[in-house]
Amino acid sequence: MARLARLYAEGFAQLAQAKFKHQPDALVRQSLTLQFADIGRWLRLALAETDTLLHGWVVTPSSLTLLATPSDETSLARSIQQVGRHLASRLHAGGVFEGRFHSTIAQPQRWLLPCLIWLERQPVREGLVTEADTWRWSSAGAHTGSLGASAVGLQPHADYWACGNTPFDRQAVYRKLLQEGNAASDDAQLQACLLGQWGLGDDAFLTELGKLANRRVRPERRGRPKKSTSGKTSA
Repeated sequence: MARLARLYAEGFAQLAQAKFKHQPDALVRQSLTLQFADIGRWLRLALAETDTLLHGWVVTPSSLTLLATPSDETSLARSIQQVGRHLASRLHAGGVFEGRFHSTIAQPQRWLLPCLIWLERQPVREGLVTEADTWRWSSAGAHTGSLGASAVGLQPHADYWACGNTPFDRQAVYRKLLQEGNAASDDAQLQACLLGQWGLGDDAFLTELGKLANRRVRPERRGRPKKSTSGKTSA
């Protein structure tokens, strides 16, 4: 079965995650960690070259994850590939990512902030920090106003701006949301759509997205279609 094209719809943000290849060697893992700052820089430059808007990002030993609005159907893939080439050259390795990256298109005003929160809490889930905005290689600090956090190349999404009328208000509201995290059910639904590379939203949103996207946005129903009874006649 031919694999589906990457899901794309013009003007919609995507949550994307590229997992690093498993590296059991502690020295190789440490070498990867030393590149985190450069990975963030390479990502911002690559996205800028393709006119892709970056709304959030994080890099951990397991993956590179970002929330961005691509400029066209291939810009996100080209940007991630460019980061991979830089990193492979630095580490003197072959491919650094584990297969294709996964992505989902999220419903604005419902799923954008949960996607951003899920993304920026990745270091917490991996046990690297206890507070998400203390992880240096992430956009979390820029969104919460943490001291020293860089917002270079970051274009906050409209849903983040809606958190408050002033920078202080937005940061305070978002800081609380980030500390609390998403409901477990939301994280489960989000991760399922990301892994399956389907649209993330309610039925109304998915129906409208299906009219704009380059392919179907949700999996087909399993099982045989129901038989029609319209042609039946009485005995």
